[in-house]
This record gives sequence, C-alpha cells and structure tokens, in this order.
Amino acid sequence: MLCKTARLLPIFLLDSTIACRASSAAVKLPSPAVDEPLSKSKSQQTLVLAGGCFWGIQAVFKHVKGVISATSGYAGGSAATAQYETVSTGRTGHAESVRVVYDPSQVSYGQILQVFFSVAHDPTELNRQGPDDGTQYRSVIFYANDEQKRIAQAYIDQLNRAKVFPQPIVTQVVPLQGFYPAEDYHQDYAELHPNEPYIAINDLPKIGHLKQTLPELYVGK
Repeated sequence: MLCKTARLLPIFLLDSTIACRASSAAVKLPSPAVDEPLSKSKSQQTLVLAGGCFWGIQAVFKHVKGVISATSGYAGGSAATAQYETVSTGRTGHAESVRVVYDPSQVSYGQILQVFFSVAHDPTELNRQGPDDGTQYRSVIFYANDEQKRIAQAYIDQLNRAKVFPQPIVTQVVPLQGFYPAEDYHQDYAELHPNEPYIAINDLPKIGHLKQTLPELYVGK
C-alpha cells in the first residue's frame, strides 16, 4: 500500500534507507546474448512488465529510445478485480504492470529487458520493491509469444550465470492473459508529481540512472 501512502508523508519522515536503496539501484548489465535483430522497417510490438509501483516503471520507459507509449495497469488477474483499491489488497493475482509499445526498428525486445533489469527495478526482491510490499509488487515478465519467453528466460539465465546481482533473480516469466489499464490518475503520475517525496526518492533517480548507465537507449522529453 505504500505506493499510495508513502508519497503523502513529508520527505524527512521517510526512512533514509529507502533513499539509499533508490539512489544505488542501477546496475550496468551486459547486453542480452539472445535477442531479436532490429527490424528493417518501422512497426509496433508490445510487452508487459511488472516490477514494483507502476509509476516508476512507466516513467523509465517514457525515456527509452523507440518506445511509443508506456501505460500503467494491471496484469495477472481478472478484469473483475482490476481496480487499484482491490489490487492493493494483494489477493487478486494482479501485479502493478506497465504495457510498453515500441518500434522494433529502433529498440529490441532484449534491450527493453536490459533497461528493466538495469534501472527500472531490483529483480532480486521477492514480492516487494523498495518500500512497497506485497504480491502486487512482484517482478514479472508477461510474455505474449514463445519468442518473448525464449529471450526473457535466456537473459535471466545469462545474468544469473554472470552473478551480476548478489542474489538470484526472482522475476517470473509467465504468459500474458490480459492487461487492464489503470485509472487515469495513475497515468504519467511521476511526470505530473515530481515533487512528491515518494516520486523524488524512488522514481526520478531511475531516469537519471537510465541516462547514466544506458545513454544509448535514453531519450529526453
């Protein structure tokens, strides 16, 4: 529930360890050894990712080269329970997720995953992310086809073998059954509320990390 409540607290009341965790979350990762080649023509492809509060994930992918849109929403549960207050109970099967639509002639599926694992979240945290706790904040790659599944699992195996994180990756790789856009007030939340303590501590640093660690994939706004 802290995705909703922590942002309302004065910044000096938030645990300093949260700020330390947010500021040191970026990791420079190797490129995926298994990936799709860049397309020779423009088109649109879609993937759905979950990794903590969707505000920060959406904010990061708004700044990734080739991304056409990033939409906050819910995946993993049914349409009947795809509302914020219900999802926040942690009993719906949903994870706060982001649907990323991208141009595969500019950025590959594997590069999108490189951003996801490098700067968007910590893939070694189980059923939590930073200050947010619960299954709705779990790390998930929802694949739409066998090729997405193959690339995602191969990259996780590659990163685990390389021991780039101190703990094993716990990201789930599961089929996408449906994506349900979140309420309007959740869309572009970080961009619209940059001075809120939760956003300033947990989300805005991720954009800086993207620019610093993967400058070739960063675009300003």
